Amino acid sequence: MSKNKIVIFQEQRIRRIWHANEWFFSVVDIVEVLSESPHPRQYWEKVKQREFIEIQLSPIWLQLKLASVDGKKYVTDCVNTKNAFRLIQSIPSNKAEPFKMWLAQVGKERLDEIENPELAQERMKALYEQKGYPKDWIDKRLRGIAIRQDLTDEWKERGIIRQKDYAILTAEISKATFGITPSEHKTLKKLQRENVRDHMTDLELIFTMLGEKVTTEISIKEKPDSFQKSKRVAKRGGVVAGRARQETEKEIGRRVVSSDNYLALRIPTKKKP
Repeated sequence: MSKNKIVIFQEQRIRRIWHANEWFFSVVDIVEVLSESPHPRQYWEKVKQREFIEIQLSPIWLQLKLASVDGKKYVTDCVNTKNAFRLIQSIPSNKAEPFKMWLAQVGKERLDEIENPELAQERMKALYEQKGYPKDWIDKRLRGIAIRQDLTDEWKERGIIRQKDYAILTAEISKATFGITPSEHKTLKKLQRENVRDHMTDLELIFTMLGEKVTTEISIKEKPDSFQKSKRVAKRGGVVAGRARQETEKEIGRRVVSSDNYLALRIPTKKKP
């Protein structure tokens, strides 16, 4: 499940981020929905001053980085679900009650997914279906997500927790599997901020899974106790997938790594006879 998402309330976007094991929502987005003000930032500053400065209440917000409309991330006032309810009380609005019900449901979804991970998978499956991906591709993509999760869990067991280190290890697997890094793969497919795995062909997904699964198995067996050792394991896992990829290319007579992506592979609507 993505840790940064946009959710929709009555066709209006609410940015949120998973932080400290709970959802935090953009205050400005909430204010815009409830107040219907054309200047939600200024409105929030007035609410903030009145409720938390003049009356000297404790701040209920944290400043976290959220993506803006220009695609860049900026420090933004955010509140968790509990404090979002407090914020709602400060803004007179006929949308308050519907928003409370929506907010409670959004928070409940994550709790449900923690107790039953299959719910998260079903929601993701439905999302890909809405975008028009074929079922067999979706099955591979979801399986790849599960394998990736197993790998990152294993890296955590080895004491690796920084996203930067995950990116380095992932690049090692990719270079050994495909001969290119994920960023180079993205460039080849002419993607910008999109997730390259969401635009992989069937074979690319399959060999990505193979490289990551073999890496996980080697790591579990050998239990590398340093980042450099895990880096070597990542390369070895990718080499196994790379050899299989090369053999496959010999048999099918074409390269597995492709510039094709989902944007160009949409299945055309069948014409009526």
